[in-house]
Amino acid sequence: MACRSIFRKAAVLSRSPSQAAGLLLWLALLGSGGVAPGYANPSTVLTVQTVLPQSQTWPVLEQASGTIAPWQESVVAAELGGVAIIELAVDVGSVVQRGQLLLRLSQKAIQASRAQQAANVAKAKAALSEAEANAKRARTITGSGALSEQQITQLLSAEESARAGLMAAEAALQLEEVRLAQTEIVAADGGIIATRTATLGSVVQPGAELFRLIRQGRLEWRAELTAEQLLAVRPGQRASLTLSDGQQVAGTVRLLAPTLDPSSRKAIAYVDLPPETPARAGMFAQGEIQRESKAALVLPATALVLRDGNRYLFSVDKEGLVQQLKVTTGRRQGEWVEIVDGLAADTRVVAAGGAFLKQGDRVRVLEDAANGTAASKTAAP
Repeated sequence: MACRSIFRKAAVLSRSPSQAAGLLLWLALLGSGGVAPGYANPSTVLTVQTVLPQSQTWPVLEQASGTIAPWQESVVAAELGGVAIIELAVDVGSVVQRGQLLLRLSQKAIQASRAQQAANVAKAKAALSEAEANAKRARTITGSGALSEQQITQLLSAEESARAGLMAAEAALQLEEVRLAQTEIVAADGGIIATRTATLGSVVQPGAELFRLIRQGRLEWRAELTAEQLLAVRPGQRASLTLSDGQQVAGTVRLLAPTLDPSSRKAIAYVDLPPETPARAGMFAQGEIQRESKAALVLPATALVLRDGNRYLFSVDKEGLVQQLKVTTGRRQGEWVEIVDGLAADTRVVAAGGAFLKQGDRVRVLEDAANGTAASKTAAP
């Protein structure tokens, strides 16, 4: 009858997930001769192991969230208008280098205009040669009376006019050379093609966007910080963010926004991500920024008991009497949790199974749980 009562009580207790770990220890102790509450020996309710808090150095973490975006974008647009696209050399996702050809525009009309301007240059050179010869003769016979002063002046002026005409024709030819070069649109910087709006055969307009380029393929995490966090975070601090599939990505804070957004009251921390990151622009990520390291008083998470929305530990004195301690927790790393308030550094507490204890219970203490080495390994940042 006693066994059936015990297992009925175990079935009831197992319905509470927070008591699952302690239930296993409770059943194990029953099998090994331990005493359960209300059975055989009412003076001793449980056999437990105890643990001492460990002092470790942990980094202070600032939790944040934000989007992943390009470090900088380069908009590739046409400088010419009314010219058709005849070749597309890249597409979305292409990795390009500075100066690499992206697309080519039709050159026929511009080549014809260039040839016409080249002819104008040749014509202007011939006119200048004639004007220079006439001006030279006029200078030779100046003062001889063969030509009037007015005629000499006209010849000298014709030379200057012909020289200016040649300069104008050469400038027009140079302009056509520039327009011809603009028919080949190249990358202003290396990077990754993010978007493409250009289509083969379409007629472009001046300033119309054809491609959008992620400069140097660099991405950044734009973490949103509160005013309090903004005052604590500094450029150069390490950051770690978690992608939607659980992958971890490391980064470094590059700069902080000088102002807060007036609507959200948050500022942006720009975190550089490594070149080979699995992150993509437009993703949303949760993460944390590591500030300076501070000492932490830590215990295994199994020592904590959650009751009525509060967290408790159970200390054990030399007589085996249990005292319930209400504590405040802080940072977590792996299976370890920081105790911020409510616990002295030399207080020995129950390592697991505290869900079955209450204030004033008496327990039998086994050998203390080995926690020093494990805590040191887990707490390392």
